[in-house]
Amino acid sequence: MRVNRILLSSSLVVVALVLQVSVLARLHLPGAVPDLLLLTVLALAMVYGHVGGALVGFGAGLLADLAPPADHAAGRYALVLCVIGYLAGLIKPDNGRLKSATGPMVVVAAAAIGSTLLYAGVGALVGDTAARHVGLGSLLFTALLYDLLLAPFVVPGIMALARRADNDPLAETNSAATADISTGWLSGGTGLRIGGQRGGFGGLKVKAARARTARAGRIKGVKRL
Repeated sequence: MRVNRILLSSSLVVVALVLQVSVLARLHLPGAVPDLLLLTVLALAMVYGHVGGALVGFGAGLLADLAPPADHAAGRYALVLCVIGYLAGLIKPDNGRLKSATGPMVVVAAAAIGSTLLYAGVGALVGDTAARHVGLGSLLFTALLYDLLLAPFVVPGIMALARRADNDPLAETNSAATADISTGWLSGGTGLRIGGQRGGFGGLKVKAARARTARAGRIKGVKRL
């Protein structure tokens, strides 16, 4: 990943994690907690692609595993967000722009359900049965509801910010200036014209032909005298 992507992703992930732990988790909503970190990873993955999405997801998940008050094994949520970020990055278009909001909302819905199931499945493998006591059905419904309600306020803004930061206006300006300089050098510096009317070697040939014609006229005039 490029430096600007790493800086932007790290800043957004830290801000999302702080807001999730200090604000959203303290609302004590029924069921799941609105997953702002998941939405951040999804938005960045849909701009950066599957590789960037997997890297951002792993870093964000690992940070969430280590941040208090985490009560699960380290690496559990990192695995979940790494897989989710990779899968979400697969729908990235070539130009990094999505044509409608339907695609991102479908991705958010699938990620909310998939991340909850994957998190519960990994927990079951390591002996964590908390999802059974809370109720997996309730967790799935509330996670889907909260994430869909929060997504329109988070995902479009992060995607636009990531696309803007991913562009380099200085590089575009330099390339345009280089193209203008090259065009000017070709059209003016060597005596070439775009329409092909006159060129460096063509001009020399025309001048030589005119000189021979003038010289021949002078010789004939002398003979006539």
